Amino acid sequence: MLSVLWRDRGNTAEERQARFESLMRSTYRQAYSFASKLTGNAAEAEDLVQETYVRAFRFFHRFDEALPFTNWLYRIMSNAHIDQVRRKQRIKTNSLEQPTASGMSTMDIPDTAVTVDRMMVDEAMGEHVTDALSTMTPEFRTAVLLADVEGMAYEEIAEVMNTSVGTVRSRIHRGRKQLRRHLLNHAPEVYGGMANDEL
Repeated sequence: MLSVLWRDRGNTAEERQARFESLMRSTYRQAYSFASKLTGNAAEAEDLVQETYVRAFRFFHRFDEALPFTNWLYRIMSNAHIDQVRRKQRIKTNSLEQPTASGMSTMDIPDTAVTVDRMMVDEAMGEHVTDALSTMTPEFRTAVLLADVEGMAYEEIAEVMNTSVGTVRSRIHRGRKQLRRHLLNHAPEVYGGMANDEL
């Protein structure tokens, strides 16, 4: 089915696959960086990038090559991230103090908080900002990251997030307010002198 759709676009399946692989190689670092900022977690970022490229490959026959590939990829990643967050919210969680099925009194949880990837994200954005971003809703976080980190115009963000420019403006405004409030409450020694219009 996929090869038929690709042939309809004037390319063979092999040519389209080679084109996709080339685009994937050239955007992987950027995609992983954005995924790390969205999730704040190296393992979740890897999962998100993998899911994004799987979806992108599946729907590559719909990609308009006259448009930037990264914008299209970010749109897929934003949707995949929201899906991941919703799935996570539905998963039942257990207390760490609850006995496990094997009878052990506590569960051993690996410490993944300090990974090289997490340190790179924290260094680039600052630990306080990374923590603040993790408390925001996925829609607000995505809008703020696309505007303030990726430098996209509101129109581009609206296209990526499949919404109106007005909604994008609102999400960025409210997201920045949440970010500012979190920084002032949790790191007043660093951000206490921040002016109201900053961030």
